[in-house]
Amino acid sequence: MAHVSNRLRGAMNRDARRSNRRQSSNSFLSMTIKVDNKPRVLPVAYAAEAMQLKITCEECQCRCAVVGAAFFCPACGHNSADQMFKQSVSGIRSALAGIAQISTVISDRDTAATMARHLVEHGLESVVTAFQRYAEALYGCFPPPPKKPRRNAFQNLAEGSKLWQHACGKQDSDYLSVSELNLTTLHFQQRHLLAHTQGIVDDSYIASTADTSYQTGQRIVVRDTSVIAFLDAVEKLADRMRLDVP
Repeated sequence: MAHVSNRLRGAMNRDARRSNRRQSSNSFLSMTIKVDNKPRVLPVAYAAEAMQLKITCEECQCRCAVVGAAFFCPACGHNSADQMFKQSVSGIRSALAGIAQISTVISDRDTAATMARHLVEHGLESVVTAFQRYAEALYGCFPPPPKKPRRNAFQNLAEGSKLWQHACGKQDSDYLSVSELNLTTLHFQQRHLLAHTQGIVDDSYIASTADTSYQTGQRIVVRDTSVIAFLDAVEKLADRMRLDVP
């Protein structure tokens, strides 16, 4: 909205100058148009650098920057699962680390809180997406080809764990502690709510997570500290899965 307002203000300034030039200095009645030239601040600019993920393709050395997670080189199409996952994790950590600065650059508390919430929730969704892409790449390395998964199967933690067990005999509980697995299960389900119900709790969420802190119809609250712990657990899970890939 601020960007559009600035563009409209520029157009109105040009119209005002043209109109004022047409006014005759000798006329009995004249009208001058004046436009408020105070620009509106774009708060997202303060977070843009932290959200930007810089990538160098190991195949063609193309350098680019993206917001969120990236999985293919835009120049040659090369996909390095290991590199992309590590860089995605690094970008998510940088974005979450920058949340604390939002309140120092945005004076309006409601605006700052809303932006922080969006960044935290986006970070949570990016963790799941990065893991999904990486797990799919690892899963495809097993010879002979294991059971073909449905599209985005690794966005579902339980389904992905069963596929992995089919491929190598291990599941998520073999890689994570009980507390890490519970945290990971909780946040995978919260990502599902953010993606499909705008964060509103349903009966399926409560049944899957045993999270009694919410009732059906309430909206989840995601904390940056919890997402960071979730990212640590997912990174540990991915690293240990990689060790079992032939």
